[in-house]
Amino acid sequence: MTDAQDREAGDHGDTSAEEHSTRGAYVTGGEEFTRDTNYIEDRIVADPDSVQKLPPPPPSKVGSLGYGLSAGARAWPVEPGRYRLVAAAACPWANRTLIVRRLLGLEGVISLGRPGPTHDARSWTFDLEGSPANLGDRDPVLGTERLQENYFKRFPDYPRGITVPAIVDIPSGEVVTNDYPQITLDFSTQWCDHHREGAPDLLPEGELEEMWPVIERVFTEVNNGVYRCGFAGSQNAYDAAYTRLWDALDWLEDRLSTRRFLCGGTITEADVRLFTTLVRFDPVYHGHFKTNRNRLCEMDHLWGYARELFQTPGFGDTVDFAQIKRHYYVTHEDINPTRIVPLGPDLSNWLEPHDRERLGGAPFGDGTPPGPVPEDERIEAGHNPLW
Repeated sequence: MTDAQDREAGDHGDTSAEEHSTRGAYVTGGEEFTRDTNYIEDRIVADPDSVQKLPPPPPSKVGSLGYGLSAGARAWPVEPGRYRLVAAAACPWANRTLIVRRLLGLEGVISLGRPGPTHDARSWTFDLEGSPANLGDRDPVLGTERLQENYFKRFPDYPRGITVPAIVDIPSGEVVTNDYPQITLDFSTQWCDHHREGAPDLLPEGELEEMWPVIERVFTEVNNGVYRCGFAGSQNAYDAAYTRLWDALDWLEDRLSTRRFLCGGTITEADVRLFTTLVRFDPVYHGHFKTNRNRLCEMDHLWGYARELFQTPGFGDTVDFAQIKRHYYVTHEDINPTRIVPLGPDLSNWLEPHDRERLGGAPFGDGTPPGPVPEDERIEAGHNPLW
């Protein structure tokens, strides 16, 4: 089906489950899963003219610091209230942006659109399951039913997946960027004038040299590693992916035996990126993606580390376990054709004491925790053991 036909079907309300099934979208028989990391690389920056004069960034799957624009990319100006972050609570890549936006106190300057947890081949939908504000199954600010409308408005023949997180320019309704690794870096470096008082430094200058290889390994072997297991198209591909993943998790278990956080005594961008995979590990990846050597809660140091982050304001209060489970088990028809969602596991253990204070340091360094979650962004009761 062409993009034009796809849009026409959506406009006429054709919701045929068979026609728009996701079967075949995730697993390719006989092959290793390879993630498409080509994104819309436009950036929202404090000084577009200065950024345009900087050298282009080297190829990277984790974003870059200190560089300008990729070839063909556009610099958009930082403007409070102009942009809407579209971020499904179910998605680990979107969850990063929710955490960093909250830690830095950007809720008042970058609004939030919440699609629901499930979708068909036509992309994420702004249904009531995503947010009670999505009246009429449309985003209340953008007015769109599906995120693909905002992509197609700017790129009528957009050839790739309609992904979250995405940032949309509210006045035009056009997508600006879906380059999730760069979005959180730019929240830290380009929106500084709008950070809350006491916002943590997630990219401390003295730790970047150590941090960058950690971020790269966490992405290739853990963030993407669980997907490499789950979407493997052959036994050999799965076996190799499983080995790579557990080699990396054992490395992290050892690293966190002497460090409170990945790069020392305070929370950094690296911790945000690891957390969104760890928090989904036992509820989803262990069974659904077959990453089942053991559960996260059976790893002393990783489990204590994950619990501390979950109990830290800005982390656990962005997590919607009900939507996470529905997204993976319902959407991935390739590996769960029945679309049955498991009732377990018990999540109350996320609130058990973690005893990570013994390693020293302070989560926010010289900064302070963020305040309460805005009422209209609070996770639904029962979807999270925090409330």
